[in-house]
Amino acid sequence: MKILQEKNTHPNMVNSSILESLMNQTSITPNMFVEYTRWTLIFLIVVGFGFFICFIVMIFNAFFKSPRLRDSARYVLFLYMLINDIFFISLGFYLLLTAVYGVKIPVPLCYFLYTLSSITFRVTPYNLAAMALEQYVAICHPLHHVLFCTTNRAHAAFTAICSMLTIPYAVELYVMISSLTNIFNLYIVCRQEFLLVNPVQYVIRSANLILCFSSVAFIILVTYIKISLVAHRVSSKSSSASKAGRTVMLHAIQLLLCMASILSMLTESLPIKQFEVLPTANFLVFTCLPRFLSPVIYGVRDETLREHMKRSLPRWFCNIFGSNKEKVSR
Repeated sequence: MKILQEKNTHPNMVNSSILESLMNQTSITPNMFVEYTRWTLIFLIVVGFGFFICFIVMIFNAFFKSPRLRDSARYVLFLYMLINDIFFISLGFYLLLTAVYGVKIPVPLCYFLYTLSSITFRVTPYNLAAMALEQYVAICHPLHHVLFCTTNRAHAAFTAICSMLTIPYAVELYVMISSLTNIFNLYIVCRQEFLLVNPVQYVIRSANLILCFSSVAFIILVTYIKISLVAHRVSSKSSSASKAGRTVMLHAIQLLLCMASILSMLTESLPIKQFEVLPTANFLVFTCLPRFLSPVIYGVRDETLREHMKRSLPRWFCNIFGSNKEKVSR
């Protein structure tokens, strides 16, 4: 009887093992698809960042070879913005990888990296406001431009912006310490929401974000109106006032590109948690692409910077374009 029972149960056991293996195969396939998609997005981020670095190297080369660019407060601020964007994307990419793959780090280190990432995120809008004010002084108060808009004042302005932005995070750190929590002894996946131990922190972060973008938008709007009024008086499309007005409008577009990063917070709050590649896709679309496009648009549009960048290009690259132009003319 035992032998018969074994013979009868044996095919069922084989069938069940086959079904389990098939179920395991079908359960692995979606995970592999998600992983392949995530690595594709990471590859696009790395490639885009590589082109971004190459473009910035060209700008650096043009900047340090041209005394005219080095002595201009506008280009000094622009260079600071590029350096800041490099730090912001690098820190954001590191924090993304640690969050996606669940790497736990000490809370003090996490808060330090989060603070640096947040400060570099907010430096760019204030830098755009400083560049807009420089344009305003150059057009509306040209006699004071040489006095106020110097390279030393540009360095001081950038230092003041960074110092001012550390204040809210120092207050937030004080709130965390005074909350009598042992969070600083823990190892966590470094995400912003995991550092919230007191509702006051959410108020500080929201107020800081609203103040940043509203004040910068107000400065850019006022400077654009003032410069446009001067350009209207001159009534010449080729005047420096008209060019300055278009430049300030470009700063407004750059500000909108920076604000695109906020959309990632909104999309990640949607009830689609099963879409595991969403954080990586958000980082590529809403964080990297705006930062990649912003200096490219500014660098290509600015005539002075564009001419110096052409001189810094390799000779073989210029010869290729030169030969193409000759073929077209023929």
